[in-house]
Amino acid sequence: MSALDLVLRARRVVRAAGEQAAAIGIRDGRIVVISPYDADLDATTDLRLADDEVLLPGLVDSHVHVNDPGRTDWEGFTSATRAAAAGGVTTIVDMPLNSIPPTCDVPALTLKRKTAETQAYVDVGFWGGAIPGNVPDLRPLHDAGVFGYKCFLLHSGVDEFPPLNADQLHAAMTEIATFDGLLIVHAEDAHRIDEATAPDGASYTAFLDSRPRAAENEAVAQVIALAKQTGCRVHILHVSSADVLPLIAQARNDGVRITAETCPHYLSFTAEDIPDGATQYKCCPPIREAANRELLWDGLRDGTIDLVVSDHSPSTIDLKHLETGDFGTAWGGIASLQLGLPAVWTEARRRGFTLADVARWMSAAPAAQTGLGTKGGIEVGYDADLCVLAPDETFTVDARQLQHRNAITPYDGRTLTGVVRSTWLRGVPVDLAADPRGRLLTRGER
Repeated sequence: MSALDLVLRARRVVRAAGEQAAAIGIRDGRIVVISPYDADLDATTDLRLADDEVLLPGLVDSHVHVNDPGRTDWEGFTSATRAAAAGGVTTIVDMPLNSIPPTCDVPALTLKRKTAETQAYVDVGFWGGAIPGNVPDLRPLHDAGVFGYKCFLLHSGVDEFPPLNADQLHAAMTEIATFDGLLIVHAEDAHRIDEATAPDGASYTAFLDSRPRAAENEAVAQVIALAKQTGCRVHILHVSSADVLPLIAQARNDGVRITAETCPHYLSFTAEDIPDGATQYKCCPPIREAANRELLWDGLRDGTIDLVVSDHSPSTIDLKHLETGDFGTAWGGIASLQLGLPAVWTEARRRGFTLADVARWMSAAPAAQTGLGTKGGIEVGYDADLCVLAPDETFTVDARQLQHRNAITPYDGRTLTGVVRSTWLRGVPVDLAADPRGRLLTRGER
């Protein structure tokens, strides 16, 4: 074997089967050998991690709103991918909204790729959008390399990305099934939301009542029923209501190809602890009660929930209406791209989970969901996308020190466990002081 470019030696390497001491040999950006820790390997560079460090696969965050082009005061590819790298994330998949234009046809995808190509500090893929009237655009987007299609069943928050009604949803799923594509769904039922009490100013309880569990439950049931009819692969985004977990489990038993995700904020915060007027916590669907949070953790434990991703949905600070604390008018979205790994690890370790569990939820599962066959694990043939974590070190979040464009997050002031000490993209550490070198990804590439 010719000399390796790099050997990384760690006493704790997190792989699918658990942790082991190992030497990871890398050449041309890929892992080519995994040997015992003290193996004699010829390499240009040979590095040993500190005793308090763990080597993880780089995270794959398949739910990120970059908002570029069009709303770069909210975020942008430079700040988003820098935040990702600072948080151990080596691949993001960008949502079709809230950019202008949304990624609902090939010209919009082309524009977004051109916008991202010189800004990406980590690898970036793209979701397409399914909106009323764009069924003819779905196959061309698939052929152009999107990873699937996002739709809403109620108002998305931005007028340029309207929701699908039942007939439009059926039409989109029927078309997507013809080429075995993937539909990812913001599952809240518009009629249930319309019937609920409107949010009342600064009251978090009133806001929670305005987004009832029944809206999620009925929307998920509708998606499952149409998936059975059409054969379309479906994914439920940001599961907030634990009531949907039995529905998802039963659908799988019935042969429906369905996956589900939840997010760090649903696993970390509880409705009981959110102060009135604290609109930095507003997201849709909402953060629910403590008992519901524990049921979501149970869903991860039994495998009903497949993955954990950020749903990073930032905005400018003024749109959060902190001065009035009005949950009815504030933007609904939580900024957390840089903080997902420590946020989840902080709560996971308290419940007896391991870093191997976290890596499965946040690396392997989202890579599998998006078909990224060389990402999400530390295996021979995989991209050498890696995260060096100090899992026992704590820090207190200071929103002003994050790489996010806008210094607002509900994690501000919260003490988290797990410090990302370095992030490696294809065998080279990501240097935020250097030029970006992330790649743009297309579905199915290896």
